[in-house]
Amino acid sequence: MASPIAPQSARCFGASSLAALVLSLGLAAPASAHPHVWVTSKAEIDYGEGGKVTGIRHAWTFDASYSASAIQGLDANGDGTVSPDELAGLATDNTANLAEFAYFTKLKVGGKEQTFGDPVEPRMRMDGDKLTLSFLLPLKSPVAQGRGVAALEVFDPTYFVAFSLSEDADTARLVGAPSGCAATMTRPKKEAPKTADAKPGMSEAFFEALTNASSYGVQFANRIIVACP
Repeated sequence: MASPIAPQSARCFGASSLAALVLSLGLAAPASAHPHVWVTSKAEIDYGEGGKVTGIRHAWTFDASYSASAIQGLDANGDGTVSPDELAGLATDNTANLAEFAYFTKLKVGGKEQTFGDPVEPRMRMDGDKLTLSFLLPLKSPVAQGRGVAALEVFDPTYFVAFSLSEDADTARLVGAPSGCAATMTRPKKEAPKTADAKPGMSEAFFEALTNASSYGVQFANRIIVACP
């Protein structure tokens, strides 16, 4: 990532392209800090016929610095605001690019990890100075939860992107769930590491060497647990 990348490519959301973005636009945090992008998340777990889990609808709000860089040049009509219509192409590209990172999403139902189909309904909007991306991530095969537990985790294995659960009342929603199902949330106990203060060997180079297959970021996972009677 020594050389800048094209502005439109730089806006694509994903750990590798985000790294290129912050480097090319000079938005990187101090070299001693990690992560570099912050996302506040909400999730809706959808249920269909027979109480089967059918998909996850995400809503991710980016920090103001990333948001400002991502929308540069997208105010097509020059009215000083960026509308959802003007953001539609960016939303589609960003959502598609998340496949490389397994959508930063892991879902287990009854202890079995689920697989997702292609995301649909990608949308973006500006809320004040922050950009929110939403999309529906359907399961390839809807699965009955029964009396088992559905466990949703959202995290970046490389911890380039830091996810945190919103404090809003609608952060974990169940839509169409069987009567009596309830969601609880758990946030990571560990605080974000600062490489300047981290244990020996955990330099910025340590984080740059992490891949999508790494397990490092799971310690910072946010979890939504759904139990049904």
